[in-house]
Amino acid sequence: MKMNSASMGSSKRRISSKGLGAALREQRARLYIIRRCVVMLICWHD
Repeated sequence: MKMNSASMGSSKRRISSKGLGAALREQRARLYIIRRCVVMLICWHD
């Protein structure tokens, strides 16, 4: 468990050129979900 959470931040250094697109897509999807949740929480109180 500790290895997985610790390697999430440093995974950018060890990925190959093939894994770069997949990692970038996963990061963008994660940011999109977080952004949608934040917007939903902000709008919920209004």
